[in-house]
Amino acid sequence: MSRFSPFNAVALTFGFAFLYMPIMLLVIYSFNENDLVTVWTGFSFKWYGEMFANRGFRDAAWVTIRVALISSTVATLLGMMAAVTLVRARVFFGRTLFTGMVYTPLVMPEVITGISLLLFFVNFNIDRGMETLIIAHITFTMAFATVVISSRLIDFDMSLEEAAMDLGCGRFEAFLRVTLPNIAPAVAAAWFLSLALSLDDVVVSQFVNGPGSTTLPIKVLSSVRLGVSPEINALSATLIGLVTSAVIIATIIQKTRTVREG
Repeated sequence: MSRFSPFNAVALTFGFAFLYMPIMLLVIYSFNENDLVTVWTGFSFKWYGEMFANRGFRDAAWVTIRVALISSTVATLLGMMAAVTLVRARVFFGRTLFTGMVYTPLVMPEVITGISLLLFFVNFNIDRGMETLIIAHITFTMAFATVVISSRLIDFDMSLEEAAMDLGCGRFEAFLRVTLPNIAPAVAAAWFLSLALSLDDVVVSQFVNGPGSTTLPIKVLSSVRLGVSPEINALSATLIGLVTSAVIIATIIQKTRTVREG
């Protein structure tokens, strides 16, 4: 077993500093009293108050949450159906085309996806707004959901579902009672991945959003074009706190479940 050498300690320190020092500085300066984000003059919570009072940020956050929840749910359902088709239906007419259409968004640049969706909506005279934003997010997140669920279905023992059908269940009932509970962790992972991708998207959303459908990432991007304001620091620190809290809670739940099962 190799020992933890001074070289490892130095490399680890520089690695963590490179990754987390900018985030720490952002959080620290979110409590800066000065209007300038790089000049520290005192500790204050006023920018958090300004952030929560900013109606533009609130509206954009609400749009982002709604789009993410709807699109991730629909994308997970469609991804699950696509995964079942690809894994269980080994041979059918158009399988190659169907597979390519499902997995194309994984390798397609987001700019191309955004332009393609924009041309589609314009060609069919579809007004851009919440509906087009949701459709766009479903389009590129469904591929990720399909990959995650397919990886679990490949290892699933089909004899369990066949045994349920021998005992009187129909094919769909056997899937709901046997298969779905076994692949539930993969379905949940696909949903959370789709949710994260939707919450974080900027490029595709810029092409398909319309009046009243500005997401929070687009709002932040448009706000920092003229310079980073202290409100952006406060908003970023708040998001970091929410993500950190979610990770800690998930870790505690996982450890508690492991202890109970063990």
